Amino acid sequence: MIHGVHHVAISVPDMEQAIAFYIDVLGFETLWSRTLAGDDSGADAIIGLSEVEAKIRMIKAGSCCIELWEYQNPLPQPKDAEYSPANHGFTHICLAVTDIQAEHDRLARAGMTFVGRPHRAGFASAIYGRDPFGNIIELYEEHEAPSMS
Repeated sequence: MIHGVHHVAISVPDMEQAIAFYIDVLGFETLWSRTLAGDDSGADAIIGLSEVEAKIRMIKAGSCCIELWEYQNPLPQPKDAEYSPANHGFTHICLAVTDIQAEHDRLARAGMTFVGRPHRAGFASAIYGRDPFGNIIELYEEHEAPSMS
């Protein structure tokens, strides 16, 4: 039986830069961190790679957990920082926010890039942006539905 999503993992090229963005800018908090060196943890068998070496940090905001990975071995291949959200595979993470306009402005000042200003569609407003590594993050704010009476 599936109970829900536990976390989303993001491979990053620089853990310190990722921490500066996800913790200092977005406001996530660290749950735990560890370093893998070789197969002392069983990670090789779980992940399907050999001699995994990585820094890992599990972070959380509200009910959203993100696991940040900075691999040293095997050496990761860089992702196209301008990848299209139409590409197959995981395309973005979505963060629920309050006051999307204020969050958009705050994050833009902190260096996050956006495709434009937040847009209202029905009972929600949303906008796509990118973290320092090019990963797409959607900001999403639900609004009250109008009364039917």
